[in-house]
Formats: sequence, C-alpha cells, structure tokens
Amino acid sequence: MTERTDTEVVTRNPGLTSGEVAERVARGEVNDVPVRSSRSTTEIVRANVFTRFNAIIGFLFLIILVVGPIQDGLFGFVIVANTAIGIIQELRAKRTLDSLAVIGEAKPSVRRDGASAEIHTSEIVLGDLIELGPGDKVVVDGVIEEADGLEIDESLLTGEADPVLKRAGDQAMSGSFVVAGGGAFTATKVGREAYAAQLADEASRFTLVNSELRNGISQILKYVMWMMVPTAVGLIISQFTVESHDGREAVRRTVGGIVPMVPEGLVLLTSVAFAIGVIRLGRKQCLVQELPAIEGLARVDIVCLDKTGTLTEGGMDVSDLRPLDGADPDHVARVLSALGASDPRPNASLQAIIDAYPKPADAVDGSPAPGWRCTEALPFSSARKYSGAAFNEPDGTSSTWLLGAPDVLLPASHASLAEIDQLNNEGLRVLLLARTDRALDDPRVAESVTPYALVVLEQRLRPDAGDTLRYFAEQNVQTKVISGDNAVSVGAVAGKLGLPGAEEPVDARQLPTDQGAMARVLENGTVFGRVTPQQKRDMVGALQSRGHNVAMTGDGVNDVLALKDADIGVSMGSGSEATRAVAQIVLLNNSFATLPSVVAEGRRVIGNITRVATLFLTKTVYSVLLAVLVVCWQVPYPFLPRHLTLLSTLTIGVPAFFLALAPNKERARPHFVRRVMRYSAPAGIICGIAAMLTYLLARHHYTGSGSLDAETSAATLTLFLMEVWVLAIVARPYTWWRIGLVLAMGVGFVIVLVVPWLQDFFALKLVGTQMPWTAVGIAVAGGVVLEFVWAWVRRRDAA
Repeated sequence: MTERTDTEVVTRNPGLTSGEVAERVARGEVNDVPVRSSRSTTEIVRANVFTRFNAIIGFLFLIILVVGPIQDGLFGFVIVANTAIGIIQELRAKRTLDSLAVIGEAKPSVRRDGASAEIHTSEIVLGDLIELGPGDKVVVDGVIEEADGLEIDESLLTGEADPVLKRAGDQAMSGSFVVAGGGAFTATKVGREAYAAQLADEASRFTLVNSELRNGISQILKYVMWMMVPTAVGLIISQFTVESHDGREAVRRTVGGIVPMVPEGLVLLTSVAFAIGVIRLGRKQCLVQELPAIEGLARVDIVCLDKTGTLTEGGMDVSDLRPLDGADPDHVARVLSALGASDPRPNASLQAIIDAYPKPADAVDGSPAPGWRCTEALPFSSARKYSGAAFNEPDGTSSTWLLGAPDVLLPASHASLAEIDQLNNEGLRVLLLARTDRALDDPRVAESVTPYALVVLEQRLRPDAGDTLRYFAEQNVQTKVISGDNAVSVGAVAGKLGLPGAEEPVDARQLPTDQGAMARVLENGTVFGRVTPQQKRDMVGALQSRGHNVAMTGDGVNDVLALKDADIGVSMGSGSEATRAVAQIVLLNNSFATLPSVVAEGRRVIGNITRVATLFLTKTVYSVLLAVLVVCWQVPYPFLPRHLTLLSTLTIGVPAFFLALAPNKERARPHFVRRVMRYSAPAGIICGIAAMLTYLLARHHYTGSGSLDAETSAATLTLFLMEVWVLAIVARPYTWWRIGLVLAMGVGFVIVLVVPWLQDFFALKLVGTQMPWTAVGIAVAGGVVLEFVWAWVRRRDAA
C-alpha cells in the first residue's frame, strides 16, 4: 500500500541504458543459469550405453567373438539396436520438452532506457530493474526499489507461510513470488550466485527415476543381480566339468545360460514408453516438466480443481450493476472507473470492470479520471478477498473505497446478502463496492463499511469442462472444486457442468482445523468456497493423510502452495509464473480437457510396462531355474546363445515393443513389483520345468552323433511354445492386432524350422516325429497348468 502522486510517475527509475547493459554483458555479468527441461544429449547417451547390464552383455559378446561362431553372438547386436532405439526416442522426447519449455518460459519485465520490455531470464544482467506484479516469480536476488502494496511469499524458500510486505530497500530472494501488489527491484546477484540458483538447477534436473514404476524396476534388477551371480558361477563350473573335452562348447553353453538371465530390454522399454508419452502429450501442447508426472496423474484418485481458469475461462463480463440505498449510478460508475485505473496489474474481476467502465480518454496521465487523484492503493489479495483505493475527488472530498467479496465485507445479518445469495445461486459472481471511513492501512478497514453497489459478473464456462468432469467420474476419480469465491456461486457453476454433489457447497470458513476432521468433511463434500491459499494447502495434506493420491490444478498465485504439496501439480500455461514453476505438468493450451489425455497416457505406460515386465522376468526366472537344474543334473546346458536370442526376439523383444506402445485404459494400481512377480515367478518356473523335462526325455531318446543338437532342438520347441503361451496370456484382452502379433511370432519360428539355411544358422533341426510331438504335448500340458495358476493369481489379485 503506497501513496500515489503524479511526480512519482514522472521520476520513476528508468533502469539501465543500452550501453550499460552491453558493458555488463561484455563483463559476463549475466543470468547464465541454464534452463533445463531434460537431460543433456551427453547424459542421454551415457545413461543408455553405460549400464550394468550392457557391460555384462558386452563382456559375454566379446567372449563369443573369440570362440565363435558369430550367430551365437547375435544377442550383442540386439543390445546395440535396443540401445540405439532408446537413445533416439529419448532425444526425440528431449527436443519436444525443450521446445515446449521455450514456449512456456515466463519472460520477466525489465525496465531499460525508461521503457518496459519482456526478456528471457537468461538476458537479465547485473543491475537490471525488474518489474513485479501478482504471480510473478522473483528470478534473481535483488533489492526492492519500488513497492506498491508489494507482498511476496517466500514459503518455498523459508517455509514461512505468511506473505511478507516489502518496502523500498528490502531484499528480494530468487525463488519467491508476488502474491499482491506490484513494484520493481534491482538485480544484485545473477546467475549461479543467486540464492535459489543451485536449488532451481537441482530441481530442474531430469527426474525420470523418481517414480513407483522406475523404482520398482530398479528393485527387480537388484534381485536379479543377486540371483545371477551365484547361479552363473555354478553354471560356469558345471559346464566346464561336463564339457571338459570341448572348451569352446562349454563357453558357448555357459554364455547361453547367463545371457537370458539379464532383462536388458526392460529398462529400455520403460524409457521408450515414457519418451513416447512425452512426445504424444507434447503434440497436445502439454509440457511434462517431470516425466514421472505422466505416471503420477494416472495413479491419483482425487483431483482438486480451482474454479477460475479451470472450470471457467479466465475472462469475465460485467452483466449488471445494482446501486444500493439510493446511490447515484453515475457516481458509482466513476468510482469503478477510478478503481480500475488505480491498479496497474488488475486481476480478472477488476479487468472486467475496466472493460465495462474504462478510463476516460481526456484523463490526465497518472489520474484515473479528470479531477480524480489516487492517494493510496491496496492491491487485491486472495487472503483478504478485497482491494481498495483512496481518492481525492473532483469536488475536493476525500474518499476511501473497497471492492471485494460481499460476505466478507458485510455482516452476516445484512439485508443485501439475500439478494446476493440469489445471484450466486444462478452461478453469477458478485462484488460489493463499499465506502469506508477508515484508512486503508487500518487492520479493521473492512469493518462498518457503507455498501454502495453490487457489481454482477458473469463467468465464462469452459465448453469442454463438463466432458472432462464426466471422464474423471467414469474413471472413479473424485473431483473436488476448491475456490476462493463464494461457495454458493461455485456450487452453481459446478452444477451447470453436471458435477455430482455441487448442490451442497461447503463454506471453507466453517471447516474444522483438525486434519482428521477436515479430511472427513473433504471426503464427503465436492464443492468448497471461500478457501484461503493456506487452507488449500491444508486440504491437500488432509486428503493425503487418508491415503489419497491428490492432483491439484490451478493458474493463480493463490494455488502455488497447494500445487507444490500435491502429489501432482497441474498449471495452466496462462497462469502465473509461480504456478508454472512448481507444477509438474503445464497445459500450455490452457485447456482443462487435456488432462484426460495425460491420465490415459499414464495408464498406458503403467499397464503396458506391467505386461512387458512380466514377459522379461518370466525369461529371467526360467533362465535361473534352468541353470540350477543343469548344475544339479550335471548335464550340458540345453541351449546355445543363438537359440535364446531367437526365442527372446520372437516372444519378448518384438512383441514387448508393440505392447509397450499400445493403447491401454486399465486403471493404475499400486505395488508394481509384487504384482509383476506374482505372475512372472510361476510362469518362469512352469516354463523352465517344461523345457527341462523335454530336454531330459530327449537325452534318453536320442543317442549317437548329433544327439545333443536334436535334444536342444526338442527343448527349444517346448520352450518356444511355452513362451508364446505366456505372450498370448499377457496380450489379453485380444484385439485383431494382438492376435496377429502372436500368430506372426509363431509363423516366424515355423519359418526358421522349415527353411534349410535358417535351420543351419540357428542349429535347429527336429529329428523324427516322436520326440517333437512329445515336446508339443509337454508344452500343451504346461500351458494348461499356466492357465490354472494365472487364473488363481488373478483372483487373489482382484480380491
């Protein structure tokens, strides 16, 4: 709150000159903190190439290159191809993220040569004069030069929830944001010297691993490593003992046993699925600032919406002006015009009033109207629910006016509230223009006011909001509308959009302060009005305390605290810089209707990776089991690397790639590791036992030269049929392309069996008819057991 005079406008600080800016740029005094929306190209390549499993596979590949033949080293080329695919997809995602980040990047207003201009944050130099308004983020450290009721929230840095009133000479810390008023500050620390620069840089780092999905996969890989090491050691000793007469064969069969234990493509396909998700959402102008947010929004069961900017469009229109107690309509209109001109950064409500009652064309600069002079101003604050200004009017009188929420400015018994309630019931927004005898800096300024007029505002409903609310209802996601507006008015708006429970709005001023009691009210209610910014944060915390995954959407500075604490924060692209800074998802097209696409993308990623993980881990389980059985029976390992490369490609690699990118609307469920292991462990055990049984029977059936190749071929047939059966189960529910995918893999294996040069290349040739049909019979029996076991697991999983 400040006193305004015409001379202040004339003598305001002009900022740096162009020459001074050039000098500072030459000295390197620029805000050179890089804006990072994703990993760098070098980090992407390094992360995809230098992995633990690539090192293991690469070492085994080099061994095969020494002992030969090359077809036993095909798995090495598969790894190269997989890694290349991962790098290419992530680079595509990076380009999408970087381009969207540039679109969504806020540009602070900097005063240079006496004029204001928007520039990129990286173009700020030491000593620049940066202007501030509601919702603006303080991008560098500095000292306040001008303050007009300037209130800054430093909670993201200090944890202090209450906004701090700033005056000239006070410090401004980067990372804080403006909640009310305006002003300007001089940059004293830029680049990496700024207070929040290191924190901001750390917060903007690539965070793909911070998700239940990625953490679950890391946990699985840890278990795999623990199983692999002792099993591989036992297998090495066993094969060199059994194949003591042929060292090269021992090496090949040892490598053949170790390679399939590594679920090398699982991490790759997870990264690709996330990357494709980013690209798909990017095409819909949705910036995913933290990639796991795709997954996170799919897991939420409650979405908290701020009405303004989410259910309604940002703009409003004055639909009616109702003077009270005989007030002069012309005078009321002049007061409204003066109030509009007194605020250099009006909110949506005040902008509607400015559009309806513009500043007269013949008004002198610095004056709201001829003969009017603003002496003090109180910017709007979402905590106060009103704004105000003091004027010297043309007739020489001094007056102080407030404009804000009627139920805040008027006593509960006032007669006008009945009329206001009726308007609110129609979904209209009502502001009260009132006169006060107290000074604007008096804490009791809103008490005992004299009402002058009701300003009726009509809000513009988003045409797609109703469909989006219905989508969430169909997906069993609860919707809570949390707004600072009058509860009845918010309920009426939500009711027009068909939101269940909107007919019983709750006034947040009546909410209990105890977290448990508040949570109970929140779970039962749908619409909440007169919510303060701190209450929004408390409400998110209360819902989370009851085990809910909460998403919060908003575009105003009053939503920042709640956005930051929610499991997923969603900001509109037109929202304040502060909201975009803390949100994980920014809807650059300002369309609430984009949210279902994000939910669907997250469900696609989670559901498909669960399927894919089951395929990969089934292979790991049966590989470990086969190695243990081989050690126990002291027999040659039944497969060469080329056999398992063929099986992995046809039953896991190619199908998994398509399944990972397929549409999937399954609701996201928790406990990823537990659910995957429930299916993959029994599947792997059944596959391993079936293959080993066929192998042992074949060893008794075949004798003489070439018997090992015939035994291997029979075991390979059984294992292939078992893996295809697992694939057929995982691919359910069937669509034409899923059926085609399974059949295509089967046809591919048949081609290998019937084409002579492919038989020789893969060392696969079925001998006779009895053993091959026995192999088929064992696979069918194993498949039936597999169906029964998975049906039992599925029932337990659903319970």
